[in-house]
Amino acid sequence: MTMTQGGKANKAGKILESTVTGTLAGHGYIEISHPKRKQRRELLLTSTTCPKRYARQVYMGLGIYSTDIYVDFYIIGSVANSSGLIIECKWQNSSGSVDEKLPYVNLNIQHCYPAPALVLIDGGGMKSGAINWLKTQVNTNKNLLAVYDLSSFIAWANNNNL
Repeated sequence: MTMTQGGKANKAGKILESTVTGTLAGHGYIEISHPKRKQRRELLLTSTTCPKRYARQVYMGLGIYSTDIYVDFYIIGSVANSSGLIIECKWQNSSGSVDEKLPYVNLNIQHCYPAPALVLIDGGGMKSGAINWLKTQVNTNKNLLAVYDLSSFIAWANNNNL
């Protein structure tokens, strides 16, 4: 059975997210989970079992289109951000629509996220202009801390920023 283009993209995105999960675990973070996605944020914020924790696919509320939004990672206990840190992962290894969604992600980060965010972009398939545009938004979006590729994110984390 052959995999669709969307299925391949979804698989590649999950591999990127698993690399972030491994990086978090390597820095002592423990995953907090709840079967109901809309309840993960409350559990993450109120848990006292471990100071360094994170949850995946965390409900943030309504986004700029008044629809539910979820973030890839919400981290508590980060040295760099006492209010928490959000990581969004975007993978695209061939031309597609992910880069066209970056303005939407940027506006949600700016107006709807309760904590600062990093955007992790990799795969080599995004338009360079789209990535460059998002990087310039760091200057005007107080909630967007940085835009990294995978190796830059790992280097950032290994420099005791996570």
